[in-house]
Amino acid sequence: MTRKKTRKVWVGKVPIGGDSPVTVQSMCNTPTKDVLKTTRQIKKLERAGCEIIRVAVVDSDDAKALAEIKKRIKIPLVADIQFDYRLALKSIKHGADKLRINPGNIGSKWRVEEVVKAARDRKIPIRVGVNSGSLPSDLRKKYGGVTPEGMVEAALREIEILEDLDFNDTVISLKSSDVPTTIESYRMVSKKTRYPLHLGVTEVGPVRVGSIKSAVGMGILLELGIGDTLRVSLTGDPVEEVKTGYEILKSLNLREYGPILISCPTCGRCEIDLLSLVRKVEKRLSRIKHPIRVAVMGCVVNGPGEAREADVGIAGGKGYGILFRKGRIVGRVKEANLVRVLMEEVEGILK
Repeated sequence: MTRKKTRKVWVGKVPIGGDSPVTVQSMCNTPTKDVLKTTRQIKKLERAGCEIIRVAVVDSDDAKALAEIKKRIKIPLVADIQFDYRLALKSIKHGADKLRINPGNIGSKWRVEEVVKAARDRKIPIRVGVNSGSLPSDLRKKYGGVTPEGMVEAALREIEILEDLDFNDTVISLKSSDVPTTIESYRMVSKKTRYPLHLGVTEVGPVRVGSIKSAVGMGILLELGIGDTLRVSLTGDPVEEVKTGYEILKSLNLREYGPILISCPTCGRCEIDLLSLVRKVEKRLSRIKHPIRVAVMGCVVNGPGEAREADVGIAGGKGYGILFRKGRIVGRVKEANLVRVLMEEVEGILK
């Protein structure tokens, strides 16, 4: 695929757009003013590979907490602001690396000017976030409901406000809980602007369903070359958002991060306890951050081929498995020893 070349903006030391890799973001679900709880969650997200983290700033205490949180974390910190321009100014003052705002709900033009001036002085980018659930009423009326056309017009309306103030360090998102609406909105806006795009399907639900909807929506856009950063929005532990985000990017060969585990769906030909093997291998691999391709296959049909193509792989037989390393047969291993021997081979490759 050929990615669309967009403007590059910097969130702290992390670039978005241009020729930069597609970055993976998440958002804390802790009260931001609870510095200890928020910091603990961010550190877990950092270990999972999160590259940019966003927190909600709903009052002055949240804004003040940003300074202490920044001291304790390694990744850029984004302040999510709604309605109150003073919270945006305080967030900038206390070290936010980026703002997520909707200029249209900040209020009077002079308030927007204050925020933009402060962001420009500190070289802080702004994400203009359009959400289908809060589409302006005049655009819902104009287009007969929530439509891609209305989403794009809302975004361009907000962008115009920033451009009139000579501000261009901007990122755009257009999120809907409806996957086709999300896809078409991003396709349309991508044709109209070179600002980097923050991908996401919003309010997608719990992990299983949400991961599927996110993978479909963002996968299609990424394959079209659209998208510079992403957040998978799930109801649950935000660590799962980061894991899912990387799996989406890895499946399209856009990022290398951590292992790729290949395993067959099982059928009547499988003569080993493949499900138990896969669960044990998956748990052991979760500690590894380096890219490596591992296959755990259950029979002689596709097993040898997949195992041979992996860095390390097992092709199962009755009570045993053939162990492959870099395309070569290493040996025949009893089923009881497969996980241990497989992981020894993985660790040997990574040394």
